[in-house]
Amino acid sequence: MEKQELMEQLKVLLGKDVNEVKDQIEELKNQFYRVYHQEQEAAKKKAEELGENMAEYKPVVDEIEQNFRQLLNIYKQHRAEATAAREAEQQQNLLRKQNILAQMKDLAESETADVTANLQKMRDLQAEWKTIGQVPAQQVAALWKEYQRYGEQFYDLVKINFELREYDFKKNLQEKIALCEQAEALKDNPDIVSANRTLQQLHEEWANIGPVARELREELWNRFKEASTVINKRHQEYFDKIHAKEEENLQKKQALIERAAEVTTDGLKSNKQWEDATAKIQAIQAEWRTIGFAPKKQNQAIYDDFRAVTDKFYQAKTAFYKGLRDEMNGNLKLKKELLRQAEELKDSTEWKETTEKLVELQKQWKKVGPVARKYSEDVWKQFTAACDHFFEEKKKAFQADHEAYLKRQEDRKGQRQKEEELSGDRRKLVRMYEAIELETKTMENNMGFFSGKAEGLLKGMKQKIDANKKKLDEIAAKIAEIDAAE
Repeated sequence: MEKQELMEQLKVLLGKDVNEVKDQIEELKNQFYRVYHQEQEAAKKKAEELGENMAEYKPVVDEIEQNFRQLLNIYKQHRAEATAAREAEQQQNLLRKQNILAQMKDLAESETADVTANLQKMRDLQAEWKTIGQVPAQQVAALWKEYQRYGEQFYDLVKINFELREYDFKKNLQEKIALCEQAEALKDNPDIVSANRTLQQLHEEWANIGPVARELREELWNRFKEASTVINKRHQEYFDKIHAKEEENLQKKQALIERAAEVTTDGLKSNKQWEDATAKIQAIQAEWRTIGFAPKKQNQAIYDDFRAVTDKFYQAKTAFYKGLRDEMNGNLKLKKELLRQAEELKDSTEWKETTEKLVELQKQWKKVGPVARKYSEDVWKQFTAACDHFFEEKKKAFQADHEAYLKRQEDRKGQRQKEEELSGDRRKLVRMYEAIELETKTMENNMGFFSGKAEGLLKGMKQKIDANKKKLDEIAAKIAEIDAAE
């Protein structure tokens, strides 16, 4: 259930008798704080993953938890008040019963008892005894023994009418048989805690009922005791199972602590390695949450041990990524410096010298390690833009030079007497030369942008460039032959 729903249930229970809702409130508290601690763990884990400084981390303030704690304090106050009132009432009841016992003792030890008068007094005292509520638990056994002794002593010593004696014995027998039947029926109650509580009430009623015929006393008590033994045994087995399960949970949690400790951080250098190790820790944490409570005395200690192991892992992870961030920040500074140099060179018209410098900057760029993702694309775009700007301007300049060259060639044609215009073959060869030359320069420029991982692609491009240069030499030779013939 959600925390809000659990808190609403707690509000409802606060309106009931505190002595009746103790177990329900304890279960609600356990459920609530199980959810609360899981949420706190999730919030802390998220903060760790976001790289927050965990030394300064403070748990998330949960308003619902604060309200829930206030309701628990109200319950504790009510319970304390009820306990105080109950203890005061029990002390008063103890005084009343001690007073009755004193009077019963006088009647039981009186040797000149008036049968009729004393019998009624004894009955009145016994009736009053039954109307008195609970006394302190440590006094119950002793009071009951005195009550039974004085009651039996009174009936043994006082010479009363046999019929009256038999009547009381018969009435008490019927009441005790009814208690035996109720105790025996409790074995069918599936709620062993409720059955045990009812059994204690039956024992208190048994103690308040007078004696039965002497020949039936042991048999009747044995019957009641056997029925009680069944419930007591079930009650003990019930808690033995709980304790056994708690011990099993303790063993499982100790095994998880050992597994978590085996997830070493030594030698973890890459993000993938840390992700794999983190996945193992998270799987162990998820399994931990499926296991119930360990024994109460050890539950907090085993949790603290588990928390210490996982905290150690996440502290090492945080330290690794802090170092990685420092390295990437250093790489960013290096790339910004290369960018600055590229931007200073982008408007240069020293084509050959600047080309060599930019190619060298591109080589240096590839050697620099990674930077934070939020910066990498932007700084890369700026660097390539500076390089592209220079090479575009270089391309335009070469095109202008080539156009001037063509113009000079056209001028020479006009001066030639043989052939009035450039032969069709020469024009085709010139256009082919220009196209291959442009393609070659473009590939040479692009090679500087590929990383070492593109080795196959670089090899193919180099073979293509070499083939183009060979073709350029062949075309230039053919052009020279045509020009010589002219």
